[in-house]
Amino acid sequence: MALLLELEHSARKVSAGEILWQENARVDLFCVVKEGWAYSYRNLINGSMQILKVYLPGDVIGMRDFGFTQRLSGVAMINDGVVCPFTYQQLFDLFRHSPALTAGIIAIAVRQQAMLTERLVYIGRHTAQQRLAHFLYEIYVRLDRVGAVEAGRFSLPLSQEQLGDVLGLSAVHISRMFTMLRDEGLVLRERQQLYFPDPGALARMAEFNDAYLDESLPSVFHSLAQAAPSNSL
Repeated sequence: MALLLELEHSARKVSAGEILWQENARVDLFCVVKEGWAYSYRNLINGSMQILKVYLPGDVIGMRDFGFTQRLSGVAMINDGVVCPFTYQQLFDLFRHSPALTAGIIAIAVRQQAMLTERLVYIGRHTAQQRLAHFLYEIYVRLDRVGAVEAGRFSLPLSQEQLGDVLGLSAVHISRMFTMLRDEGLVLRERQQLYFPDPGALARMAEFNDAYLDESLPSVFHSLAQAAPSNSL
């Protein structure tokens, strides 16, 4: 717990739209999202953007850059929030003192990669309606696990343009897909508030398989946590 809290000592407020780091910048920091939402992105030569990952409170940003000297993607805030930057040295201290937390950090990085893989499958092999439904349901599942969903309702601070940049669709197309989901009684939207009358029906329509969001760890992880000595304090 002490090691984890060390990563949150330098909390700072950030504003909507603020860029935490640019593409190709030097890799020197990682951070934990304490409040607010963020996203990683790549700018394309034609002026468009591809959003790679949406980060929610509690997520660790920057682990994809671990082992690189330059950033593979930029990161920006979606809304106002609080982030907690931490250095390579703090991460190395954690690795050195706690094998269990080291395994946990690796598991987080692997899960983030699994989410990118799932997005690739959906962008390449599913309809626009299924792409949007799948993404919305994924956000719903992630928020529900941290208690941010109430009776099927939750906040989605992403604009239609940003949703288009996530899913490879135009903002107009996103609007049409929301209309289709509303007409089918699957997703009701009022500004940044969404409501799923029947989450199970939405998951079935999107052919959602939540295996890539499974939070359970192999038993060997639990054995490691129990057996590893603590020499951090």
